[in-house]
Amino acid sequence: MEVRYGRLHNASLAIIAVGMVVVATSHFLSKPETAPTLNFNDPRFVLFTGLAIAMLFFAWQGASRFANREPQIVIDRDGIQFGFGRNKRVAWKDVQWARMGRVALRPALQLGIAPEAFVAADLRLSQWSLDDSLRPVRGMPSALLVRDNGLDTRASAMLDAIKAVRPNLIR
Repeated sequence: MEVRYGRLHNASLAIIAVGMVVVATSHFLSKPETAPTLNFNDPRFVLFTGLAIAMLFFAWQGASRFANREPQIVIDRDGIQFGFGRNKRVAWKDVQWARMGRVALRPALQLGIAPEAFVAADLRLSQWSLDDSLRPVRGMPSALLVRDNGLDTRASAMLDAIKAVRPNLIR
């Protein structure tokens, strides 16, 4: 199984982000009396500038993920390969368990990886990265959580693919 970035999700992200900047800009151009002054001492200018930068970042991210057709997760007979800029493979002998978990309300795939393999893979996980599909699992030092936000395959389908290859790993 190959999991890629979802084209519809990421195109929508880019279009909506650009649209928000365009709407805010056109509002201020049509009603200049409501526009903030172009000065960093004006808190409204700082707020709108920060929001515009954030929206342009998400537009760039959505467009680049829309164009990226490389698999981000590959589940095959050799193991699991993680993309997302990491391009690391974990062999099945190093995967200890797999199950469904949750991030807020959304289901997510959780994988327990042997501590030595987890360290050797150097996946550079961060609890604070809001747009990364790979995260650590709290309280489990060598476990990995795969969010399906923005991907073309649901986490439950990824678990089913693991079950088809290695049914003994499912918890």
